[in-house]
Amino acid sequence: MEPSRLRVMLVDDDVERRALVATALADAGLDVAAQLGTAHGLLHAVTHHAPDVIIIDIESPDRDILESMRCLSRDNPHPVVMFATQSDSDTIRLAVEAGVSAYVVDGLSPGRVRAVVDVAIARFRQHASLQRELDQARTSLVQRKLVDRAKGLLMERGRRTEDDAYHALRKLAMDQNKTMAEVAQGVIDTAQLFR
Repeated sequence: MEPSRLRVMLVDDDVERRALVATALADAGLDVAAQLGTAHGLLHAVTHHAPDVIIIDIESPDRDILESMRCLSRDNPHPVVMFATQSDSDTIRLAVEAGVSAYVVDGLSPGRVRAVVDVAIARFRQHASLQRELDQARTSLVQRKLVDRAKGLLMERGRRTEDDAYHALRKLAMDQNKTMAEVAQGVIDTAQLFR
């Protein structure tokens, strides 16, 4: 069974170049799911066509393109490959900060397009994995602070040891089928009511 082909959305404001690039992408084994002449409406188009990767082929990314990339990165992240002729470091930095996974200078080369797309997807997945880990660590830290604060309240008001306070929170969480953080927040909220 042949693996499914990667679905690509191509954004290029030059009609002739877009047709050549679409052909090069198809020759590289990519399925061109949609072609756009502008990044205007990119979020809607990505939602509608559900591409695996977005390829933007332009002379130089302008403010509108970069803003579209920021919105896409925030609301519906996808791997984005940008082929451009602009090579100054500020432009590249702005593009990467906007969510571009790979910024390739000197335009699209049919012979290397698949490799560039594969690298961009791998980089995007790695970044997404790191972001998930960071979000989980932040959530865990917030939850731990809630539990510690609730333990402190129980120790202060109930004259309990730290172990007793922890076990009381744990038992309450199990009895109510809630997380320790949810129970801790309830203890904190209740304590604030009686201040």
